[in-house]
Amino acid sequence: MVPEKIGDIKSADVVKDEQGRQYHIGLAPGELAENIILVGNPERPNKAKEFFTEITKETQAREYKTITGKINDLEVSVMSTGIGPDNVEIALVEIMQITRAPTLIRAGSCGALQEFIDVGDLVISTGAVRLENTSIYFVPEGYPAVAHYEVVLALSEAANICGGMYHLGLTASASGFYGAQGRDIPGLPVRFPTLPEDLAKIKVYNFEMETSTLFNLSQVLGLRAGSVCAVYINRPRGTFIPNDLLSNAEKKCLETAIKAFEILQKMDQIKRNQNKSYWIPSLSLPED
Repeated sequence: MVPEKIGDIKSADVVKDEQGRQYHIGLAPGELAENIILVGNPERPNKAKEFFTEITKETQAREYKTITGKINDLEVSVMSTGIGPDNVEIALVEIMQITRAPTLIRAGSCGALQEFIDVGDLVISTGAVRLENTSIYFVPEGYPAVAHYEVVLALSEAANICGGMYHLGLTASASGFYGAQGRDIPGLPVRFPTLPEDLAKIKVYNFEMETSTLFNLSQVLGLRAGSVCAVYINRPRGTFIPNDLLSNAEKKCLETAIKAFEILQKMDQIKRNQNKSYWIPSLSLPED
């Protein structure tokens, strides 16, 4: 179900200027689409420009670079958040103030924890292990971080259409890149050096830093959210993606997120036409 609106989420505690422009993301009401792709690297929105048929707004505030426009007839925003769960929290809280009921897809990068996942592959998160501490200020420790099933379906279909290898599985979201992910750092003792191996044993597919916060906050708000990440490193093999493959993987990840929004748009239209609240297998997508 796509809610008509989030509800009364406007707050005097959220910092904004007289025009309602949000303090960190630098955007006002009407300047952000309801379909939002969240990326980490502030350079990534620029790389998404090739997919746009029309650009209506382009802003830069701190690490929050945002491009809004149309991809064919679909209104989309691509926003960078920088690194980490705290940045995602800031983005999502401020996005809430100026949108109705957005659907959010993270298109990022990650490290694979399973040896069979190659660099350059995509991992679509079905849920996330909450190893970060930002989300605990909103939900208890046992609260699950789960992707919206419609977004998982749309991302899976999109990845299949776009081609290339993709995997569906659990993601682990850490609060940092080095010690928090069990990396060996000279001079700094790491408390959990076997963390990657421990997660791999329980069939966690990849490691990154943002997905669980996105899922938890979106769940509480009743929003649809998903995550697809390109694999830049395989931790058990110790291999890093070569530069020529990196740009292709990044593009494929963005392309998959965009295609997923197009598929969700079709799914939502069919649900409206048939008066259904949820997407079910008996509802067929039209042929392109």
